Amino acid sequence: MDIRQKLIRVIDSEAQAISNIQVTDQFENAVKLLHSCNGKVVATGIGKAGFIARKFAATLASTGTPAIYIHPAEAGHGDLGMLAEDDCIVAFSTSGKSNEVIEMLEMAQQLGVTEIIGVTSHAQSPLRALSQLVLDMGPDIEEPCPLKLTPSATIAVMLAISDAIALTLMELKEFKREDYGKRHHKGYLGSISRQKHNRQSN
Repeated sequence: MDIRQKLIRVIDSEAQAISNIQVTDQFENAVKLLHSCNGKVVATGIGKAGFIARKFAATLASTGTPAIYIHPAEAGHGDLGMLAEDDCIVAFSTSGKSNEVIEMLEMAQQLGVTEIIGVTSHAQSPLRALSQLVLDMGPDIEEPCPLKLTPSATIAVMLAISDAIALTLMELKEFKREDYGKRHHKGYLGSISRQKHNRQSN
């Protein structure tokens, strides 16, 4: 297999994993829960899943849903103080067994935070037991890594799920271009959002 074929194989594998996502009632209920959340959305995850959680929080924050990322390993060293009882947690973990994530969720529940959404793949995991809603990534996601170890297809699935939630919330909140510009006023995106708004206002 030549280099081009190897590249295509990885891309096709990740695309197939995303297309296999089954959008169930749990997904719709998760959007409704986050839409009605009286506090902020707290995203968490560790390793590669942590990067998706951080990106999810950033996308939410820039599209009208207040959100932060809490690193689960730092949660036990004081960062749990960022939590309030009205917050909603979205926890990302393919295995649903990451010790740092599980420990953070257990401590969060002790603080009275009970609205937890888990994004996971494995059928049997502590994350499912701790979550009010579970967004199933699919049980048989095959990683294209030659060692079948490096998370890529699973991470692509997490990204697709998180983006679908964030952009659906954006639509439900009727978030407008000028709202976007107020939160993202720097850089290219900020400039074009303001230009469009300015032209419409004149």
